[in-house]
Amino acid sequence: MSDTPSVLFVCVHNAGRSQMAAGFLAHLAGDAVEVRSAGSAPADTVNAAAVAAMAEMGIDISAQTPKILTPDAVETSDVVITMGCGDACPVFPGVSYRDWALPDPAGKGIDAVRPIRDRIEELVRDLIAELVPSRSGSIR
Repeated sequence: MSDTPSVLFVCVHNAGRSQMAAGFLAHLAGDAVEVRSAGSAPADTVNAAAVAAMAEMGIDISAQTPKILTPDAVETSDVVITMGCGDACPVFPGVSYRDWALPDPAGKGIDAVRPIRDRIEELVRDLIAELVPSRSGSIR
């Protein structure tokens, strides 16, 4: 792993879970971690309920756009996290693969998205503590 670890969040549509995770990681870790997200079948826009749920936390993901998953994005990441959606990622040596089994917020209102958002925040905080231990004390 490089001095600045690179994390790629992957979800089929790259519109909800992966966008919220990327938003939390960028907000909480700052420049200590390189953050990316992508999907195998990207949606046209980020899920509006996910945008609203993150705005409640003071994190603006409204300018993000879903991106296509590429083999290069996977190969150049230190950690690849799939978001419980069974996405097929290319496998490369030296890349750590993880799956966060999370419900899909697609088509759900903000009340249903908040618990998903909150679980993602917990997982991202744990990830930061693992990847950048010096930052874990300053993210609460």
